[in-house]
Amino acid sequence: MRLFLRQREPAIRRAEWRPAPARTPEGGRVYAIGDIHGRLDLLRMLAAAIDEEQQDLRPARTTLVFVGDYVDRGPDSRAVIDWLIERPLPAFERVHLRGNHEDWFESFLSDTAVGPSWLYCGGVETLASYGVAAAPGENDPRRLRALQAELAAALPGSHRAFLRALENHRAIGGYLFVHAGVRPGVPLDRQSPDDMLWIREEFLHAREDHGHVVVHGHTIASEVEVRENRIGIDTGAFATNVLSCLVLEADRYRLIQTG
Repeated sequence: MRLFLRQREPAIRRAEWRPAPARTPEGGRVYAIGDIHGRLDLLRMLAAAIDEEQQDLRPARTTLVFVGDYVDRGPDSRAVIDWLIERPLPAFERVHLRGNHEDWFESFLSDTAVGPSWLYCGGVETLASYGVAAAPGENDPRRLRALQAELAAALPGSHRAFLRALENHRAIGGYLFVHAGVRPGVPLDRQSPDDMLWIREEFLHAREDHGHVVVHGHTIASEVEVRENRIGIDTGAFATNVLSCLVLEADRYRLIQTG
């Protein structure tokens, strides 16, 4: 996906509290961060803003949820994973969800058949962050095997472990956090991992109650979308400079955003 870059320097914006469609557990607060896509600069800025406000007000339990898509498209995929592994906000419980781009990334390590689509959709930038040069049009099997071998040699063991440990979903109070969404009408324990990573239209246009209000990324919108049954927080950070964080506490929500 190609978007036009905003030229202005990103800054921090905070919105006021508003009524939310569900509740978090009593005494807890959740910060949910949208798709990062290699933008370490925005992640650091947003994390500093979150940490700053937590110095002034500390709920009994604070959870930081990342909804996936840490890699691809932006310039610093490797550094983003390093940052997430280093856990620079130790006071928070942290939840790292799997995105479809992490799935692509891991899949390429064992199956070069996904290479052409992954490279076209941001894998080139991820490879570059590990010191591996490639082009979006690579489709020769021998060349793809060579890129696979170079990536495997460059990938730290800590990054492999991080990717293996990613969760597909996490429920907190009345909210379900997942990368892409859920298939309407299917109980959570029967949801397909592929749907949770990739689903779009069937989920986005559904009006029924999913059992939880689903907080998700994956589908870019110009603003955070708050609906009765879902909240979309992917605002295209890699191209727009807008990395969004949804703050949930009791029966209210607000936003912290770069851009």
